[in-house]
Amino acid sequence: MDIFQYREIKFPENFIFGASTAGQQIDGNSHSQFDDPDIFPPSDYYQPAGIACNSYRMYRDDIELIKKLGLDAYRMSVEWSRIEPEQGLFDREATDHYVRQLNELKEAGVKICLTLYHFAHPIWFDRLGKFTDLNQMGEWKKYVEYIVPIVEPYVDYWIVINEPNLPYRYDMNERLNLLEYHAAGYQIIKKYSAKPVSTTLAYSMKMPYRGQTDMLDNALCRYSDFLENEYFLHAIRTGEICAPGFDGKYVKDVKDSCDFWAFNTYARCMVDGRKKDWLMDHPIYRASHIRSLKIPFYTDEIYPDIMINALLRMKDKPCMITENGMATEDDRFRIVYLTSMLQAIREAMDMGVEVWGYMCWSLLDNWEWGSCLPQFGIAEVEKVTYRRIPKDSGRLLGDISRTHKCSKEMIQKYLKSMPSKNDLQEEAR
Repeated sequence: MDIFQYREIKFPENFIFGASTAGQQIDGNSHSQFDDPDIFPPSDYYQPAGIACNSYRMYRDDIELIKKLGLDAYRMSVEWSRIEPEQGLFDREATDHYVRQLNELKEAGVKICLTLYHFAHPIWFDRLGKFTDLNQMGEWKKYVEYIVPIVEPYVDYWIVINEPNLPYRYDMNERLNLLEYHAAGYQIIKKYSAKPVSTTLAYSMKMPYRGQTDMLDNALCRYSDFLENEYFLHAIRTGEICAPGFDGKYVKDVKDSCDFWAFNTYARCMVDGRKKDWLMDHPIYRASHIRSLKIPFYTDEIYPDIMINALLRMKDKPCMITENGMATEDDRFRIVYLTSMLQAIREAMDMGVEVWGYMCWSLLDNWEWGSCLPQFGIAEVEKVTYRRIPKDSGRLLGDISRTHKCSKEMIQKYLKSMPSKNDLQEEAR
């Protein structure tokens, strides 16, 4: 891969470029299940977010960063645990905080993609049983009914639920239930808003470890793909909720409950039928793997085919890439990653896919669900003052946003030569 050999690409003037965050990961001092030591006890593998990026107090710095970089859009979340810290008690002060933040984003000319639920929920909701059954539907609807009409004037794109299909967060039963929670949220939003609504799919491209001729690897690829990707796409397209081991059912409100496909994608997932743990999230033996962190993480790889694969699979609706990024301590690799993915997006658009925009993960180096070690941000957060420091990857994305094109000359402004895995290995030594 040599990004200096890429052709110059251009994007339509209405194509948006932005960055994404989640409140639990940047705001700090929330009241969600992730902050409850009885639910998530601190350990060597899990540390609570604490103050995170201090964005609840410093959101104006985030807005200024977005403006300084020249980005069009910002995907953020409102945090249910702040808005309804106790069951049935809605916090007006927290609500007003989000209204101020959204209003200042609009005044800055930033398009807003708003997520209503990004993994974090109130502790009381967790103790009720969260999404393990449909008995909490009434509480979910009360929250959505409360917040949507208040923030509607500021929103350009709605995301009901972030990544309801992740197997490491939800078992299959919860994933199926979340389709109905999504549909309920969709119907409520449509009562108050004409803006497009979706729920983000965590799209993971499954690849057979031994190639297309190995029957076992391919059979497991198709099986795991259905359990993570296809069950969701199939349900939205048809209204049929189904998965192996569960009785299928038709839910009318689920059908066509996404106005566009919103998806997050990072890396492919290799499937090795000769391994006990056959679903290999970390393909560390593949030649394309890049060890760009001190600890293994699933986004150490640059493989832009995942983007084309996702977009062509979802070409029946307009698409929005709501998260895409790389965890790396060397920002040069992030430049390679972002520009490679944009090339893939342009290629899919040339094949007829309607793409509305691209938002990278993440605006800031943030708390990544137990640790601050994985660095996804296009801006660094200084440890003492929490000052936002733009990285070259963010400056390049801003240049692309302003000009709606990406060329070799633009890349060379920030990257003089292709980085090598050897650079990281030398640094580690």
